Amino acid sequence: MTGRFVIKTGRTIQEAVQLAIEELNVDLNQVKIEILEEPGRGLLGLINNKPGKVKVTLRSTPVDVTKEFLEKLLNKMGVEGRVIIKEEEGRVLRAEFKGPNMGVLIGRRGQTLDSIQYITGLVVNRKRTDDYYRVIVDTENYRKKREETLVQLAKNIAYKAVRIGKDIALEPMNPYERRIIHSALQEDTRVTTYSEGQDPYRKVIISVK
Repeated sequence: MTGRFVIKTGRTIQEAVQLAIEELNVDLNQVKIEILEEPGRGLLGLINNKPGKVKVTLRSTPVDVTKEFLEKLLNKMGVEGRVIIKEEEGRVLRAEFKGPNMGVLIGRRGQTLDSIQYITGLVVNRKRTDDYYRVIVDTENYRKKREETLVQLAKNIAYKAVRIGKDIALEPMNPYERRIIHSALQEDTRVTTYSEGQDPYRKVIISVK
């Protein structure tokens, strides 16, 4: 749980910290340590019976931050559902909404889902410098369905461009969708693709070779 902490005492600070991380069942690099009391001698300095005391708090992991933010977002939007987070290789966080009415989170052509994904990425990486996390937010398998639609669109428009012998500009798309178009046609020897314009109006041009 994010923000969970324990307070422990020990003959030394090291001993108190060790007791704390054992109770939390985590590694040392997953916690913040605050020394509440240094160990020392007792009354009149005769007996060394004053223990050290520490407060050890579990750090928020990227998974914790993502889950907490998206759960709060669902609550603010009044949408019933839950959030499932998976961390993949290459510092990728894949978040999926599960619930009975997820269409409101997708929006027109996925615009709402894209906005949620963008904002979540900013929240997760707000205090990070060199360990950037890529966040992917999905629901009802929308991303895969959209990718399949875009790949088919790219092939159809490429065929049309070759048939009429003219370049064709697609509608404005976000960077993720433009990459899908470029990738779908990168091995097509009849056409080439490039992007032009400024976001959010940047679009892919399918050009006949």
